[in-house]
Amino acid sequence: MMDEITNRVENSNLIQVSLDDYYPKEERVLFDLKDVLHQGLVLIEKDLRTFVKQNDWSVYQDKYVGIFCSADAIVPLWAFMLVASKIEPFAKKVVMGNKVELEKTIFNDIVSSIDYTIFKDKSVIVKGCGKYPIPEAAFVDFTVKLQNYAKNILFGEACSAVPLFKKEK
Repeated sequence: MMDEITNRVENSNLIQVSLDDYYPKEERVLFDLKDVLHQGLVLIEKDLRTFVKQNDWSVYQDKYVGIFCSADAIVPLWAFMLVASKIEPFAKKVVMGNKVELEKTIFNDIVSSIDYTIFKDKSVIVKGCGKYPIPEAAFVDFTVKLQNYAKNILFGEACSAVPLFKKEK
């Protein structure tokens, strides 16, 4: 008679956490100020103000938006601020930066909003591989906040987890 196969991970006190579970599905878009510069190089205030008044900002409804300038031009800070002020009423989040900076900001907000008390005195495995492009900084931020609650923190999969933190007794 064969013994029944037991999943020891499921029967353990380990909590497996995937940051994929927190990944917001809303669209990410970028607004490039280069497109409103004269010849892609020079900001003309009057032209920008006309554009800002006439543009349909509702296209950014419920989206994460990064505002940046891909041109090698000197763009004053107020131009970014003006565009952001028009996008903000529609967008889920507006940041000054490219897609990488946008993702970092999104996950900074997410990691800061997690209720870590559910991990109080638990052993937690933070899963590293997922289907979404989670910024590496989010894993560091999550670990720093989690160690204030968890008994142990490991990284990877249960079969080959790397120990990161163990609360002192």
